[in-house]
Amino acid sequence: MKEMSFVGFTEETFRFFNDLKENNYKPWFDEHKYLYEQEVLQPLKALAVAMTPAMCSIDPQMDFRPNKIISRIYRDVRFSHDKSPYKTCMWMVFERLVTNWENFPGFYLEIGDEGYQYGMGLFAPKKKIMDDYRSKIEYEQDHFKEITNDLINKHGFSIGGEEYKRPLKNDLTEYFQPWIQRKSIYLYKKLPVGKELFGGSFAQQLANEFVLMQPFYNFLVDISE
Repeated sequence: MKEMSFVGFTEETFRFFNDLKENNYKPWFDEHKYLYEQEVLQPLKALAVAMTPAMCSIDPQMDFRPNKIISRIYRDVRFSHDKSPYKTCMWMVFERLVTNWENFPGFYLEIGDEGYQYGMGLFAPKKKIMDDYRSKIEYEQDHFKEITNDLINKHGFSIGGEEYKRPLKNDLTEYFQPWIQRKSIYLYKKLPVGKELFGGSFAQQLANEFVLMQPFYNFLVDISE
């Protein structure tokens, strides 16, 4: 597939995902594979390339190979009750090339028929990493609030991650509770399909959003290292 500059997604990108939901079987996909390659895979690869300079400035140790950071559309159905052969969304992840990837933070973008979401954080960390994360917050409360407060209250990110059924006891103030009562932690935005997706400037818009989270990313990297 010829590498192209990122000029945005198209309406066909999201129509493909919608149609795939209704026709999730091999004959249909084989017939429409050219749409997948042209309207989904190629723009994602071009976007990954366009964002590489900004992401390298955040962390030069990340993996920037498009074929490695973009998800496969083929589902592994060996151990799943759902035998649908194809995923109905695609994503790309910028993270370090390490064996214990789950303990390192990463940035992601996911697109599907209803819209897109993006964010950054620890998505499947070991318990020790989250214990260290909570301890670091306790010892650096002022710094942590300084690097996270605007992300929520000014820039509109939401806090995500599986919450504990029973709250952990601690002496931290109310501000910190949504951040520490979780088995994983990440910030995200979830948005409907909008015109911003259909132009090349979306790459810079997304990069700017990721740069906003760089101080929090560095905070998490310090724990992971």
